[in-house]
Amino acid sequence: MTPDPAVAAPTGLALGHEAPDFTLRDQFGQDVTLSSYRDRKAVLLMFYPFAFSGVCTGEMTGVRDRLEDFLTFDTEVLGVSCDPMFALRAFADADGLNFPLLSDFWPHGAVTTAYDVLDEVRGCPRRSSYVIGIDGRVTWSVHHAMADGRDLDQHLHELRAAVDATP
Repeated sequence: MTPDPAVAAPTGLALGHEAPDFTLRDQFGQDVTLSSYRDRKAVLLMFYPFAFSGVCTGEMTGVRDRLEDFLTFDTEVLGVSCDPMFALRAFADADGLNFPLLSDFWPHGAVTTAYDVLDEVRGCPRRSSYVIGIDGRVTWSVHHAMADGRDLDQHLHELRAAVDATP
């Protein structure tokens, strides 16, 4: 029997390998390039299914409420969904999300696919996270079921660990 791709877990990227680079537009129409953080900041990539959905809103407002922990001189957090930029702007405005929300809308899911977290049936990212070290390599990842929220304490711990591991 073939597994249902809607529920199949992503295999994810291998730890220690260089993270696929990308440039996506944020909710303000500004280009954000992952490699621009290299040698400066560790980056937490939070792929989330849909703006305005219950679990996603809870997670993103959780990051907002702890933004001083996530955004520091040596760390950055980037939310990534396949929603259009204008939907992300409305989402950010509605919930006061003042950190980059990136649109992987077109070509639809190209970055999400590169990170092996695209749910092709639903056309959205699976609820997955990656920490990219200051050297541009994947240091940690976690993949959750669509209905399960993330442990933000664990995410912060892994983001900080990526900074602390930098020589």
